[in-house]
Amino acid sequence: MRDDPRLPTSPRFWRSPLRGTWFTAVLGLVLLGGISVLFVTGLVSYAAYNPDLSPVNDTTPDKGVLGFYLFDWPAGPSWLYRLSQGVHVTLGVVLVPVLLAKLWSVVPKLFTLPPARSVAHALERISLLLLVGGALFQFVTGLLNIQLEYVFPGSFYPLHFYGAWVFIAAFVVHAALRTPMALRAVRARRRDEAELTAPAPAPPTVSRRGALWLVGGGSLLLFVTTVGQSLGGPWRRTALLAPHGGSDPGGGPNGFQINKTARYAGITDADTHPDAWRLVVTGPAGTVRLSRADLLRLPQHSSSLPIACVEGWSTADQWWRGVRLRDLAGLAGYDGAPPDVLVESLQRHGAFRSAALRANQVSDPRSLLALSVNGEELSLDHGYPARIIVPAAPGVHNTKWVGRLTFGDL
Repeated sequence: MRDDPRLPTSPRFWRSPLRGTWFTAVLGLVLLGGISVLFVTGLVSYAAYNPDLSPVNDTTPDKGVLGFYLFDWPAGPSWLYRLSQGVHVTLGVVLVPVLLAKLWSVVPKLFTLPPARSVAHALERISLLLLVGGALFQFVTGLLNIQLEYVFPGSFYPLHFYGAWVFIAAFVVHAALRTPMALRAVRARRRDEAELTAPAPAPPTVSRRGALWLVGGGSLLLFVTTVGQSLGGPWRRTALLAPHGGSDPGGGPNGFQINKTARYAGITDADTHPDAWRLVVTGPAGTVRLSRADLLRLPQHSSSLPIACVEGWSTADQWWRGVRLRDLAGLAGYDGAPPDVLVESLQRHGAFRSAALRANQVSDPRSLLALSVNGEELSLDHGYPARIIVPAAPGVHNTKWVGRLTFGDL
């Protein structure tokens, strides 16, 4: 069976002349740098949710020691999350051709017999399976999340978080074993590893350098058709592969991206009618109920801020106007430094119906309960009658259709 050229367990089954140590090593070194950046920016993205602040923010409640690195997410610079998540998503898409080429280059190893020649070899094979499986799982779930296709079981956040730690453990082991050999192979241009080089290669149709140019061209094409969703503004028209890659929705002051519509969230005109809607603000001074007209009579402030989401898309800076969160904390009884706040939405369906904000986010003068955007009152899909806008926060923490603010240490 091992020598039958019709079966993948036979070295003679794999005939491409492109496979070799040098080709695999080049791809591996690119992935070494790229995946390292992906892992760091992924951890940063999780920290941006301030998951230790309140149970409502903790999308992975059983993380245990895996949350050792968490820190209070800063409120500035305002483009911080836009940059970190934009790099994470764009780089993840760009690395897809490299990952596929790397897996293709080493696929004969997965069929090598016997499966384990020794205990050490068995451990290496297990780590390789975890590495390949983890890479495919992380990239597939990430790409599905970008496209807003949640066909996998359970929540994306814990699946991607725990999957990242399993994958990175195997990746570190593999990198420690293989990186020195890869560097030597690239410098010496070795192509003689028996497990990779075809013993009876077919006639070549492209050189190994040509294949690398093909992989690089694919990555460049994906970069050009993806990065625009993170840059926002007119660049979004180039984001052909993004779920929001077409023209901005509608026109006018509210003509920018919408992830969650009022219809999807179960918001009706009756919920937001001026006669029915009241903002409930709670704190040591008791409970205050404010109509939209009451809010408009309070001191109004403006902030120029983007919205950036976990899927990698972001808006250009929009001009928001409304009441500062720290002023609302003052109405609730906090005359000095404001505390954390729990924000609850009128939203009936979907995730993130509530979110907690850190005290440093509440106290930032740019943090608003926004009533208008770009000189016009908010549209229903953008959160009318009032929404949160906070610098550097993930988009889902810029809660729309706000119904209640509860100030206090959470």
